[in-house]
Amino acid sequence: MRHLRAAPAAANRALHRIGIDAFLLLLLGTVGLATLFPATGAAAGVVSGAVNVAVGLLFFLYGARLSPQEALAGARNWRLHLLIIGCTYVLFPLLGEASRLLPESVLPPSLATGVLFLTLLSSTVQSSIAFTSMAHGNVAAAICAATFSSLLGIVLTPLLAAWLLSQGAGIRLSGGQILDIVLQLLMPFALGQLLRRRVGPWMRRNRAVTLVVDRGAILLIVYSAFSEGAREGIWGRVTAGQLLWLAAVCLTMLGLVLVFTGTVARRLGFDRADRITVQFCGSKKSLANGIPLATILFPAASVGLLVLPLMLFHQIQLMVCTVLAQRWGRAVAQP
Repeated sequence: MRHLRAAPAAANRALHRIGIDAFLLLLLGTVGLATLFPATGAAAGVVSGAVNVAVGLLFFLYGARLSPQEALAGARNWRLHLLIIGCTYVLFPLLGEASRLLPESVLPPSLATGVLFLTLLSSTVQSSIAFTSMAHGNVAAAICAATFSSLLGIVLTPLLAAWLLSQGAGIRLSGGQILDIVLQLLMPFALGQLLRRRVGPWMRRNRAVTLVVDRGAILLIVYSAFSEGAREGIWGRVTAGQLLWLAAVCLTMLGLVLVFTGTVARRLGFDRADRITVQFCGSKKSLANGIPLATILFPAASVGLLVLPLMLFHQIQLMVCTVLAQRWGRAVAQP
């Protein structure tokens, strides 16, 4: 029995060493399940209602997990945080806007909109901190920066989406969507913050339970999005060549941001630990925040294609940053 329990953990560690996220494999399996067996009829209504609950639960957990005190305490290193926030909410959106100049044969409108959407999202929390720690960067600054980015993203991402997506993508936030953002995102998040002192200790003692709820909610949202997409025939709208071009666009964006953050941090005189923090926190985009938000901002039939760029970028950033973190960590261990 001990060997049976150890096998999944060993497999997960092996995937992590080569930069493959086991959760992404579950996401791809969920996409396949939704494509082959989409929810229809009454089942589709049940899944849709469950998704609304799942989105609210996710942002309640985010609110209960994030510490605004840590973000405020780290604000003293204002140059580092300004650079990270600038990369997250200025540089990335500019790159997203530039990607829309590509011809439709390379990047069709739905994928171009998805690329722009991913550039508006906040940085990740867990992976940014994990990679910074692995590379022997400034972990305390990474915790503050990732927390601050997530707190800002609750408000900034919908505002940026309402501004930029309405110009070229023909998507405008209606009063109902704004109400959904308030009810499903802001209110649960605020409630989580209010109850953080009571709920936080339980969450720390039961990390496995909260992880299952967290990941399970995202899988449910993905299943619902791709079920709707399968009923609308989304896979007939994109070719294998376009998916390859999409991967190239995501890899290019990540590479440009990593080069930019490393160069600017060096020019500003940051030490090695802070440069690592800037590069990892400034180059990430949050899958966990993006997928629930997409279900509110976009029509249900288009969500599947629109989150494909985010899912692809998520895996690319993990693979690239795993290699970088291991290399930089070895450079410190073996000077």
